[in-house]
Amino acid sequence: MRFFFAPRHASWLVVGLGNPGPEYADTRHNVGFRVVERLTQMKAWYTRIGDVVYCTPMTYMNLSGDAVAPLARKYTVPADHIIVVHDELNLPEGKLKVRMGGNENGHNGLKSISARLGTRDYIRVRVGIGRPARGESIADWVLGVGGSTDGAPEAVRAIIEEGFAKAQSHINARK
Repeated sequence: MRFFFAPRHASWLVVGLGNPGPEYADTRHNVGFRVVERLTQMKAWYTRIGDVVYCTPMTYMNLSGDAVAPLARKYTVPADHIIVVHDELNLPEGKLKVRMGGNENGHNGLKSISARLGTRDYIRVRVGIGRPARGESIADWVLGVGGSTDGAPEAVRAIIEEGFAKAQSHINARK
């Protein structure tokens, strides 16, 4: 009898940031979870489809690195092939931007991932959620219902299929 074991190496790790639990499912902070669910057509902690591992960390946002770093090591995915999809206050609702590395801009999920990976040099798909109205707290805003994921799954696919530079060029040029 022969057993087949899938190789431990994967070419890409796609991470959707969010918080676990039904109370967070439709919040702005969970756009990353929703993007990965659209890409995989399933709700799973992590799954592998072909050469890509998809992950929605069940650690809560502030400890996302505790899930991401071990998966990156397990599947030997280098930082520049990790795609993190996250909510972005500094972009209007629904606007997408793609970048490699950079500052975390106060995003605790990104801070955790950078700390655990030991680098900021991973790909970010920034999904705009806009800013709250004057006087409304940021915490209430990000944990409020909303956040469009339109175009974000296609952005992830473009990065994987076309490469980062080409995908970044056409995604960031969109109005």
